[in-house]
Amino acid sequence: MAEAFLREAVDGAVEVASAGSDPSGAVNAGAVETMAEIGIDISQGKSEHMNDYLDRGVRVVITVCGNADQACPVYPGDVQRYHWPFDDPSHAEGTEEFVKGEYRRVRDELKRVFSAYGRGWVDGGGG
Repeated sequence: MAEAFLREAVDGAVEVASAGSDPSGAVNAGAVETMAEIGIDISQGKSEHMNDYLDRGVRVVITVCGNADQACPVYPGDVQRYHWPFDDPSHAEGTEEFVKGEYRRVRDELKRVFSAYGRGWVDGGGG
């Protein structure tokens, strides 16, 4: 979800990629459904491992869930690192309505933060 909001905000000005420390290979179905509610299709996304990006000239790493900041490898070069801890809605437990509400809450939080960061990146020339 964060990748989609950041990608939308930078509008092609920079390459945006998403990867995890324990990828499943597919985008979470709850995330796909929740993003579709606001007209964003992430169903064709991939779940990749962050090690796949070690040789890609990464300039900024943003970790968002759990211990991702601790599990993240050290990327070569001058890399800016941020950890913005969001709840992982895939871990929500309760009624279907509650879980959907958690996905929506986290989606809306991600949108606020990543849209603002992406606009700042473009307007401020990066970082």
